Amino acid sequence: MVKIAVAGGSGQVAREVIDALVAAKKHEIIILSRNVTPPIGNNIPGVTSRAVNYDDQTGLVEALQGIHTVLSFIQLLSDPENRSQKNLIDAAIVAGVKRFAPSEWGSAETTDMPWWAGKAQVREYLKKVNENGRVLDYTLFQPGLFLDYLATPYRTAKHVAPLNTMFDFENRRAIVVDGHDFVMTFTTVRDLAAVVAEAIDYEGEWPVIGGIAGNRVTVSQILKIGEKVRGRPFAIETVKLEDLEAGHLDTSWTLEARHASVPDDQAASLLNAVLIGTLLSGAKGAWAVSNEFNRILQDYKFTRMEDFLAKVWEDKP
Repeated sequence: MVKIAVAGGSGQVAREVIDALVAAKKHEIIILSRNVTPPIGNNIPGVTSRAVNYDDQTGLVEALQGIHTVLSFIQLLSDPENRSQKNLIDAAIVAGVKRFAPSEWGSAETTDMPWWAGKAQVREYLKKVNENGRVLDYTLFQPGLFLDYLATPYRTAKHVAPLNTMFDFENRRAIVVDGHDFVMTFTTVRDLAAVVAEAIDYEGEWPVIGGIAGNRVTVSQILKIGEKVRGRPFAIETVKLEDLEAGHLDTSWTLEARHASVPDDQAASLLNAVLIGTLLSGAKGAWAVSNEFNRILQDYKFTRMEDFLAKVWEDKP
């Protein structure tokens, strides 16, 4: 048994991982919270909360005493200049934490996704930590996009809410980049949480790049699966790479469901930017994540995309 600290533990993905860790009944989980009132409560066996100030280095070091692994889910949009995560990393090193996972939980690259620019900066910060020898064992958990999002508007995870993507299974339509049949990785929320729980128990060194590849599929393969499970071809709208580069998106529809962390007054512009950025970065390979944890946890059986979507969309209008 080890002690695991979860930063940003009230977030949707964090709560899925916490549930998987609780179900394993192996470890003690401490949720780090900016609020005095616990974000989840202290009524879950094996889970406690500690109020922290991420600007108080001494307090952070004290909160991390005896912690083996830190999992960070700090919202990048609410962490100016990545101060909270950088301070958390520094405190983890001083406190003798063995393992650290920064707030990743998505794509392999962050190119053309300014809302995730903080990830690249934190990656560089962690790289410098170990440039003269391994000081902190860390990994970048990267599951690609959540397969659950292709079930929108239906909810398939306990905490992660439905979100739109360029593949709209409900309305049988999609937006694709002209001439780019790129590879994307889709992993269910359940599989991500289960892999993280198993990774905690892995006794070897964590790989720096922690790819989790539930399904690696091309855009055309996704559309074929969509046609099969939804009963007819999708209406396809095509955009050009150069238009996306210029920030232009001339389509009849766009994303609608916003993440809970996005303020109402920023939602429309950010959703447009997210769709452009996801298409643009996808064409450049950002969503074709690697499979380091697949190779480490070879007995784990991932949910197949077609099986998952066939079950979700069976008998749906």
